[in-house]
Parts: sequence; C-alpha cells; structure tokens
Amino acid sequence: MSRPRRDQRGSATVPALGLVGVLAFTTVLVAALGGVVADQRRVASAADLSALAGAGALQAGADPCAAAGSTAGRNGARLGSCAVDGEVVTVRVLREAGPVLGRTLEVSSRARAGPVSAGPAQ
Repeated sequence: MSRPRRDQRGSATVPALGLVGVLAFTTVLVAALGGVVADQRRVASAADLSALAGAGALQAGADPCAAAGSTAGRNGARLGSCAVDGEVVTVRVLREAGPVLGRTLEVSSRARAGPVSAGPAQ
C-alpha cells in the first residue's frame, strides 16, 4: 500500500467547492423560475375570472371593465386593458412575479368571455 504524496492532499477540495457553488446557484435559479411559473398560473386564473365577471356585468347592464378590474384586484392582479366588442369582453391582467436574480418580473395573461354563440344543431 502506497502513501499519497503530500502535495496532492486536499487537491479535490477546490473542484468540490466549485461544484457545490454551481449546484446551489442552480437550485436557487430553478426555485425562482418555479415561482414565476406559479405566478403565471395565478395571473391566468385572474384573467379568466376577470373576463367572466366583465361579461356577467355587461349582461346585467353594469360596467364590464369596472367589474373586471375589481375581480382582478381581488385576485392579486391588476387590470392592464379591457375591451368590449358587442357582447364579448377581452381583458389583459398583470401581476408582479417574485424577483429572479435581483430583477422583478411582470407576468400577464389575456382572456375573453361572452355568451355562447348559437351554432348549427348536431
């Protein structure tokens, strides 16, 4: 059995520390991106609900954009735009996502809602 030479002791420490650092950075980045994906899902749900609220308000004779904005706010988002075309309400909803690498991102989603069109009988 031979003894290792003295100048090779601890030679794996520096690459091991580098690998641990890369793995830690990758873990933090993946967790942050997972948060952004979750925020995107939340804003998509808020957009859907806001469009439905706007379409319901339009059918009831109320202001559809006010209803959509209120619903977006109750769902942790804000109304970016609202358009009414006949009986269809189209909204764009925005939400700030958590910080990724020191930058705050904004996610958005669009949704439309209105009455179901009468199609041909099948």
